[in-house]
Amino acid sequence: MSNVMSVEEARERVFARCRVLETEEVPLLESLGRVLAHDAVSDIDVAPFDNSAMDGYALHAADLAGASPDAPVTLDVVSHIGAGDHSELEVAPGQAARIMTGAAMPPGADSVVMVEFTEAGEADGGAGGTVRIMREPMLGEHIRRRGEEVVAGDVVLAKGEVIGAAGVGLLASTGHASVTVHRRPRVAVISTGDELVEVAELPGPGKIRNSNSYSIAAQVIAAGGVPLRYPIVGDDLDATREAFTRAAAESDFIVTSGGVSVGDFDYVKPVLEEMGELEFCKVAMRPGNPQTLGSVEGVPFFGLPGNPTSTYVGFEIFVRPALRYMQGHTALDRPRHPARLAHDVKKKQDRRYFLRARVTRTGDGVYEVALSGSQSSALLTAAHRGNCLLVLPEGEGSFAAGSDVQVVRLDMEEGIE
Repeated sequence: MSNVMSVEEARERVFARCRVLETEEVPLLESLGRVLAHDAVSDIDVAPFDNSAMDGYALHAADLAGASPDAPVTLDVVSHIGAGDHSELEVAPGQAARIMTGAAMPPGADSVVMVEFTEAGEADGGAGGTVRIMREPMLGEHIRRRGEEVVAGDVVLAKGEVIGAAGVGLLASTGHASVTVHRRPRVAVISTGDELVEVAELPGPGKIRNSNSYSIAAQVIAAGGVPLRYPIVGDDLDATREAFTRAAAESDFIVTSGGVSVGDFDYVKPVLEEMGELEFCKVAMRPGNPQTLGSVEGVPFFGLPGNPTSTYVGFEIFVRPALRYMQGHTALDRPRHPARLAHDVKKKQDRRYFLRARVTRTGDGVYEVALSGSQSSALLTAAHRGNCLLVLPEGEGSFAAGSDVQVVRLDMEEGIE
């Protein structure tokens, strides 16, 4: 086991301990944001019949040669067709049918003229009356054809696609009341430390509220997982063993915060070594050098540091992509792009820095990035106010204003280019 792992090697080892979860069938609305496990095939043509794209009149385009406001053509209106109606009455030359958007085209008609280019005649332009047409349409104008989008038997969403809101609508229109997707990972969230009290409790001397449990759970939800928040685990070997045993039985992935450093009361690593496997416990990064990977009874385990920002950043870099991988996603990383540094920044040379920052686009179209607040690993305000991680590589210690740097966009979903 290497003493200090690089970020890239650490991520590779995290993925190696994970697996894509099995599938489950869910009601259609519950599939939003999920990864489709099988091709979804249409049971009908979409559109299922030729229909009007506009409110207007269905007619024969040939009847309207030369029609204009100065030379309108008068047609007999033989029917009035609403959405959901099905008319068998044929529209003959010299005739028209009043038609609503989405209504099935009547036999004989080959085009639709929008109502804006008509003028009602007898019977107010309704069935049994007349209509004056003041525009010559193109043949087939304003008709949505049967099978224009999908033909019965077509694959409408392919295996591996992420189902978005439009995809839900497409699946609904093609007969899928439920779909098969990869299961969401159940993620045990365990905060350790005698210094912790619950959120509703006013901290006494030496105590702090258990904020990490909530921020990690929120990140799990944002990554598509299902958080299982456990009660605070004190600095006690037996309590740590009990929590890990329960988590391994109930979850697909275990995330802890605190107890992974080298303090006298840090029990996460010794219990992990006793009950399962410990692969690494340090990564060459800041914040969050103590990052711990292992497993308990075959369940992947990732131990985050106790400082809130170290926890937040470690989750983004290691845990979030792992949870997405387990759900069948292929886009695992947030978008990343170059930006111009707005001010000088200094750092230690031996670690990669992930600084909380905000990137904006300047008037000249260049992305510019500036720190969004204090970079203390104990403070979350800069993460809240920022929209990115400013990434500064190992081997360099000073970055002047105007330098080209890389940013990871925390305000953008994976897969966006």
